[in-house]
Parts: sequence; C-alpha cells; structure tokens
Amino acid sequence: MSKRDFYEVLGVAKGASAEDLKKAYRKMAMQMHPDRNPDDPTADQNFREVNEAYDVLKDEQKRAAYDRYGHAAFEQSRGAGGAAGDFHFASGFADIFDEMFGEFMGGRRGGFGAGQRGADLRYNMEITLEEAFAGKAMQIKVPSSVACEDCKGSGGIGGAPPIDCATCRGAGKVRATQGFFTIERTCPTCHGMGKVIKDPCRGCGGSGRVKREKTLAVTVPPGVEDGTRIRLAGEGESGMRGAPNGDLYIFLSIQAHRLFHREGANIHCRVPIPMVTAALGGAIEVPSIDGSRAKITIPAGTQSGHQFRMRNKGMSVLRSPARGDMFVEAVVETPVNLTKRQEEMLREFDKAGGKETSPESAGFFAKVRELWEDLKE
Repeated sequence: MSKRDFYEVLGVAKGASAEDLKKAYRKMAMQMHPDRNPDDPTADQNFREVNEAYDVLKDEQKRAAYDRYGHAAFEQSRGAGGAAGDFHFASGFADIFDEMFGEFMGGRRGGFGAGQRGADLRYNMEITLEEAFAGKAMQIKVPSSVACEDCKGSGGIGGAPPIDCATCRGAGKVRATQGFFTIERTCPTCHGMGKVIKDPCRGCGGSGRVKREKTLAVTVPPGVEDGTRIRLAGEGESGMRGAPNGDLYIFLSIQAHRLFHREGANIHCRVPIPMVTAALGGAIEVPSIDGSRAKITIPAGTQSGHQFRMRNKGMSVLRSPARGDMFVEAVVETPVNLTKRQEEMLREFDKAGGKETSPESAGFFAKVRELWEDLKE
C-alpha cells in the first residue's frame, strides 16, 4: 500500500512553518495514541505514521529532501534498522510531554543509550573565476575535534568501554509520576547516554575526543557557481565515545573578475573600441576565460552596445563537457586630448558630413523639432 503524504498525515499545508508543524503534531499524536484508542486495530499504525511524518518534516534537511523527492528520498535508509522515522511508542508519547514541559522537567531528552553524533562543520572557500572554470585540487586545514588517541575514542583510561549508568540502569531516562501521567525525562547522571565513564581518560577528560587541526584534500569540479556547497561525509567533528562523525560542508564564493561578468554558463565582457575602428571597421583581439585569445571582426559603422557572440567560449558546465558562450559588448570610445590639427580635421569632417553619417542623431533631433512645433500649436 502506498504511503500517505506526510503533510496530509499531519493535516498541514506544504508551506507550513515549524511552529505550525509542532502544533499539528501534538494534536495528532494525542488523538492517535494507542492508549487513547484501545478498540482501534489501526491505532498503532496511525500513531507510527504521525511520528514518522513529524520526524522528517521537523528537520530542515530531511524536509527539503522530502519536498524534492517524496518518500523515495528515504527508501535507502530502510532495512535492518527499520523504516525511516521508526520509534518506540513510549518514547514517542514522551516526546510530546518533553516539548510541552521540557523546561519544567529539566530539559529535553538526550540520546538513547548511544554517543552523540559529531557536529557538522562549515568551511568558507573563495576561488577565482578561472578556478571555477577549470576546477581546482587543493588542501585545506580545518580546526576540528578528532578521536582521542590515548583512549581510541572510548573516553576511558586505556580504551576501557563505558559502563551502564547506575541511576537509569542503562536506559538513558528516568520516570516520574505526575498524577495521571507517567513522564519520562533524561537521566541527570548520564545525560541520556545510558553509559558513564568509570575512569575518565586524562587526555580527553572522558569525552573521547580532542581538538586538532586536520588537513583535507578537496577537489573543486569545473563549472561550480557562487554559493555551491560541497559535502565531505564524515569529515566534521568526531562523535562522542565512538558515535558517528559529523560532515564538513564547504561553501564556495567566487571573486569578482576585473574583466568578465558571469551569468550562468555565459560570460560578458565590455570592450572599448576606438571611434575610427568602429566607423571604418577593423579587427580586435579579446581574452577568453580559458587563457586563449579570440579575434573579432568589427564591421564598419558599429555602434556602442552592439554584442558579438562567441560560441563555446564561456564557462564550463558542471558535470558536462559543454561550455557556455562569451558575449563581447562594443563600447565606442570618444576621442579625448586632441591636438589642434585633430580638432581641425574633426571640424572639417563635421562640415563635410550630413544626415547620412549620423542617421540616428539626425532622426532623433528631427523628432524633437516636430515635438516643439506641436507644442507651439
């Protein structure tokens, strides 16, 4: 049987805020809990469905994956570990009270009998436009937490493993009766780990990890754009006492170029052209992003703003052999710092000229005169 849409399960719109999701989850979990529906044979499944939906949608990354790929985004995470979002009924119901009374009862629930996953790290990398075009292999140094060499990450002297917490007997939680309800909260001794270190390692103080700077090899593929994110799985901070490592996310920013302006896979370049070349025609050479030179033929009478398109001279396309185009915009340059002889020649040119040499300006001022005549009437 196909699974229902997670938003439909919680009764919220796809664009619902985190607060709306939380309210809907509390309401649906209360309604669907098996203890409240002892005669409903589908109560267990309905309650699982509600918690699975909220487990995905409350996490920004999981929600983004679900919005894009639907249930298929989590198909590979099933198997021996159970379906994505699997949980225990008691802990699922207790989560509701943790969210409602977490501060009153001493904080939110911790992990259940396991170490804490290492934190994800962010590294900001700035590259040039040429490096974005060609790609780049480099090494970076990242300050991080790594597994303690003295205890091999266990947190105990000589690598001794943690033992069950005497307060919660390894459960990671303790129960307190409040009238009609029995509420579970995080064990104050082991902080939800279910394990404690009997003889803490002197090198790491029992955490199983120490601060280190590690060197990583990073390959930036050709065609990346500003804001591209590269994920290095398992290269974040070391997990607590053998728990999985976090991930490292590299965020790329591309420096502004002194000649080129990038738009997607295309490159734009404004090139000044001498007035004489624009008037009589000629040829110019312009650089391209790959380091080569390209020749452009300038036809006689070229105006400012005219664009020349050079196919396959633009940026590389990510994960493709294709390239974008390069657009060269002509900017006709007005002469400056003229000699007396040059000024005389221009005046002679102006006297000898007519409407044929400057048709656009002649046409414009003709329209202006017509407008003035109309205003006088």
